[in-house]
Amino acid sequence: MAHVDYYFATISPYTYLCGVRPAEITTAHGATLTYRPMDLMNVFSRTGGQPPAERHPNRQAYRLQDMRRRAMMTGLPMKEKPAFFPTNPAPSSYAIIAAQADGSGDMAALVAGITRACWSEDRDIASDDVIRDCLTAAGFPASLADSGLLTGAETYHRNTEEAVRLGVFGAPFFITDGDERFWGEDRLTDLEAHLAGRI
Repeated sequence: MAHVDYYFATISPYTYLCGVRPAEITTAHGATLTYRPMDLMNVFSRTGGQPPAERHPNRQAYRLQDMRRRAMMTGLPMKEKPAFFPTNPAPSSYAIIAAQADGSGDMAALVAGITRACWSEDRDIASDDVIRDCLTAAGFPASLADSGLLTGAETYHRNTEEAVRLGVFGAPFFITDGDERFWGEDRLTDLEAHLAGRI
């Protein structure tokens, strides 16, 4: 059975634009999927990237255009400049790590819900109340927002270290068990083609 590791950041607009498609694609092709939230700013600093606000104005302008177009392509409502961006992604990442270990709810819905809260609903995903709402909506216990914080922090750090070691430099980033790498929401079709054996 094929496997895909999904490296992402809960504050990434392109992670939001993936929606639940990573899970749909892997399920359709009989592959397993592991969610690996990471510290994207740490990854950027170690792999030649920059936070959006520090990029050249040309790159900032293009990013906003591209986000608008990709939102139209995916059909997901999106605010190009949400009220709570940037914000601390660690609490929501820890909750996702705890939820994956818990296994009682829908992981795809949780990741989609947290990123949607930031990029469509103008909610602060560093807030425990917002995280609890997203957990509950995805079928997980709200208490996961407050449990396993040490394990969450350790796993978050380990995911970040592994991401850099494996060649990740942005989010979302997908790595197959055969070390095929796919960067960006717009490469989900390539990931699907790979899992289908077409490329």
